Amino acid sequence: MSIHFSAGSVCAIVVSAAFCGPVAVSPEQARAQARQNFDAVKVETHPVQGKIYMLTGAGGNVTVQVGPDGVLLVDTQFAPMAPKILGAIRELTDKPVRYIINTHVHADHTGGNEAIAKAGQDVKIIGHENLLKAMSAPPTHQPFDFSAPRGDWPTETYKDKQRLEFNGEEVELIHIQKGHSSGDTIVFFHGSDVLSAGDVYASNRYPTFDPSGSIEGVIIGMNRILGMIKPPDKQGKGGTAIVPGHGPIGHQADLVAYRDMAATIRDRIRAMLEQGMTLEQVKAMHPMKEYDPTYGGPSTGIGSADGTIEEIYDDLAGLPR
Repeated sequence: MSIHFSAGSVCAIVVSAAFCGPVAVSPEQARAQARQNFDAVKVETHPVQGKIYMLTGAGGNVTVQVGPDGVLLVDTQFAPMAPKILGAIRELTDKPVRYIINTHVHADHTGGNEAIAKAGQDVKIIGHENLLKAMSAPPTHQPFDFSAPRGDWPTETYKDKQRLEFNGEEVELIHIQKGHSSGDTIVFFHGSDVLSAGDVYASNRYPTFDPSGSIEGVIIGMNRILGMIKPPDKQGKGGTAIVPGHGPIGHQADLVAYRDMAATIRDRIRAMLEQGMTLEQVKAMHPMKEYDPTYGGPSTGIGSADGTIEEIYDDLAGLPR
């Protein structure tokens, strides 16, 4: 369902996008970007609840809160999508962007920082301190080099938690240690009862993490979210809505199922590793085949079955990536 709002409406949105740009990415991300035709991407708006809406397009989701104080974004996606994100915001309000919060360092969540901040007013870009360390490191031009242009860097960082009041509700930032990356942030909009999970929870694919993250950290992060949120009532109404880094909006039961899947495949791969199986032997056993109809088959790529097996195997074995 696509909807539009008049200027001044109090709401928030979530934008999905992807792009190929100067920010360093993994080889898989680079190949995916090269296949994208961003001119053809259509951004659609879906209501979540409270002040929160979701725009879907290409790639991941970006949450945007809009109200009398201005605009707050959670993530900005890849740089080429910035004009479409700004266009979607302008359909909602003529208020300026004031905050950008990044859930983690990857370019599909941070690439639009500079362009969108330049279009705003005294914009504060907030991220975990590890995110700034990764973005400001000297470029290596190797896989998993997340150095970025200075304009994309956070202007403010935090260590464990940070709270701010904006548009009449409390917005809480919480660091998830060694999850999808080393600098993950989940963002809880308390008034709207909506949580932006970043890629700690990507509901349309298997769990994935970069070399600074871990499968254990991803699972711990999901457990932390589950400790914060409320389920719908017996009639299926209310409860905390979860905006994942990728995929459709979820609720408590969806995250429980995803967490249980992640824990199951972790335990199976660990058992196979302890039996002395090689990576190729584990892939041949396909330890998550019952989950393929929901999360994808044994193809290659980010969040695929084989890609996730490799990440978890190397992580549990302590192998470099």
